Amino acid sequence: MSVRLPESLLVLERGWLSANSIVLFDGGDAAVVDSGYVTHASQTVELVDHAVRGRHLKRLINTHSHSDHIGGNAALQARFGCEIIVPAGLHATIAEWDEDALLLSPLGQQAARFQHDSLIRAGEVISMGDLDWQALAVPGHDMEALAFYNPDRRILISGDALWENGFGVIFPELLGEADGIAITRDTLEMLSRLPIDIVIPGHGSPFTGVEGAFERAFRRIDSFAADIDKLAWNAIKVLVSFAMLEIRRLPAEEFPAFVLGLPFAISINIRYLNLPEDELVERIKRELLLVNALRREVGFLVAG
Repeated sequence: MSVRLPESLLVLERGWLSANSIVLFDGGDAAVVDSGYVTHASQTVELVDHAVRGRHLKRLINTHSHSDHIGGNAALQARFGCEIIVPAGLHATIAEWDEDALLLSPLGQQAARFQHDSLIRAGEVISMGDLDWQALAVPGHDMEALAFYNPDRRILISGDALWENGFGVIFPELLGEADGIAITRDTLEMLSRLPIDIVIPGHGSPFTGVEGAFERAFRRIDSFAADIDKLAWNAIKVLVSFAMLEIRRLPAEEFPAFVLGLPFAISINIRYLNLPEDELVERIKRELLLVNALRREVGFLVAG
């Protein structure tokens, strides 16, 4: 079922590798939230250019700093001259372009470097699309992440804090930086207390079955809390799937070296699962083939 959104708001729903981009119109100006992955940057520019239809793209706001949300920042700024606004907690990480803190090097991902122009903090209000949006701190998937909530229309731009069927990988837990599971639960509880009719997630279609989405998210976090290995294994599969989507196809005999060349996936295995390397590779391949995240072609493995 399609979701009825305000006419001043357009969702550019992207497939992986890119997060969704949300375009919001204010008369002759426009703003966009999140910009996709760097290898899709030219497509992002074309999509946004078509969406704004001659309006002035004034601002680009990021929910958080993961590669699939910031990868088109530099290209959009070069094309439109837009101001880039990031969550305040990311100021030093982006200014110094710390590839470890941005999870680029550990995850084997890439992004085009950019410089932000200003910051937005939790509790502040930003006007986009003729609507006022409250910036909400939503730590868990990313400790500095923000969501944007409009109480009048009861719309939440959730980034990766809430999807229709879950939420983003809880990286702080796996990095040993914070009790990411408890923090994610707190974020979900805070969001669940808001009157929300529509969620625009970072991935997937906008949805209205918000109560069901929260029920699924809480079941998922309970499952991870009961068995941390489930969180670790889910993260490894996500990382390998993402990396395969970037290269698209790989000679089958090169798959083990490809997996073992993903530093964060290997560190998660060592810390939590301790599977022998050959068993790790075979289990990943088997399970990704089972869900069609990978498929076989003659002599190759191809991203699903």
